[in-house]
Amino acid sequence: MTLSVSGRRTPLPDVRRALEQLAHDHPFLLTSRYAADHAEVRYWEEARDLHDAAALALRLWGEHRHTAHLPPWEIVGLEVVDRETYHHRVAENAGPLPAAPVGVHPFRERDT
Repeated sequence: MTLSVSGRRTPLPDVRRALEQLAHDHPFLLTSRYAADHAEVRYWEEARDLHDAAALALRLWGEHRHTAHLPPWEIVGLEVVDRETYHHRVAENAGPLPAAPVGVHPFRERDT
């Protein structure tokens, strides 16, 4: 799962703290990348099918907005792929970089 969110600029330390809390609250979180006005959250979701996975992902940001003190950003993108597709992309150097290192990181300048 890759969930992309965007909105009004927020101080970077606040975004980082919020994403770190989200990672603590959501045990399957692999990595987050962030800037002052957008973020990307990548994680594994154990769902029955694509519909369930997408529904859970679309609720993630809103359900944790208050407890993790997430910025009031909107979801602007969602990608759902199975493990096989993910690993195939990594092997072919296609798509986003693997979710490593695990954790919360600012976007590098070339990523934004």
